[in-house]
Amino acid sequence: MHHPEKEDDMGSAANVEGTDTSEEEAGLTKLWKEVRELSLGCGSDVERLHLPPSPIQFLRDFVMPNKPCIITDGLPHWPALTKWTNAYLTALLQNQIVSLHFTPNGRADSVVKPTINSDSCFVSAHVERIPFPAALEYIAGSEHWERGAVAYAQEQNGCFMSEYSLLAQDVETDIPWATEALGSKPEAVNLWIGNERATTSFHKDHYENLYVVVSGEKHFLLLPPTDLHRMYIKEYPAAHYVRSEENGEFKIELDTPLRYVPWSSVDPYPPSSQAEQERMLFPRYFNGPKPFECTVRAGEMLYLLEL
Repeated sequence: MHHPEKEDDMGSAANVEGTDTSEEEAGLTKLWKEVRELSLGCGSDVERLHLPPSPIQFLRDFVMPNKPCIITDGLPHWPALTKWTNAYLTALLQNQIVSLHFTPNGRADSVVKPTINSDSCFVSAHVERIPFPAALEYIAGSEHWERGAVAYAQEQNGCFMSEYSLLAQDVETDIPWATEALGSKPEAVNLWIGNERATTSFHKDHYENLYVVVSGEKHFLLLPPTDLHRMYIKEYPAAHYVRSEENGEFKIELDTPLRYVPWSSVDPYPPSSQAEQERMLFPRYFNGPKPFECTVRAGEMLYLLEL
């Protein structure tokens, strides 16, 4: 599933921009319809299960047909759901150094056009290693939050055990029914902490995902694998934000050596001033079937398939 995420989350692909014949468009439209009706249903909502499925049910009904689902009441035994307050986390992690990602607008790992006359590039966040209590203050927007900067603890590559291992007693890092169905334990466990300004652009995951919300809620837009051509994948030069220590302002610098990243060109929520232009540039997305939408709330788990 391709999915952008909004807090309250590309592999190689050919460039699919261009004009198709009416026959090709008709074939693609038929494929969209058949996939959604046969495996995903006719609506735009993600199926919800009140209790965790058995391994066989999970494999048969969701993994094999590439279908996401939300388990709404499968984690009542997790201590994290009641213990993870700001005070608790700060006390337990007071001496822990963590990776904090900064952007000027909450949009890390996304396509950005630095200036009107410049080309777009794929821009990653500015990352700083700081004590967890300070990181939480940045995220919460306290008096120490610098105007114009959005902080998001979004480190990957198994950051839960490398940066937040003291919290392992409060959660399960292995979901038994999913492990049995998928045939292996999780290769990585991550912890992300953000606010309502943090968003993630359209992307795809290379692993099966079980996404648990402990506090707050997270909003997702999901598209099936057959909608890849609607993403307008393009190779963008990789860049990153650099934040000034003096005034906190951001600038964009290209990575060295120069490299290119295949990424979706589509912003599903373009600014109102650019909405008409975006619709003209990316008609397959904006004129096609609606994405699946879901909101995952505290105590709920979302299954996202690999692609």
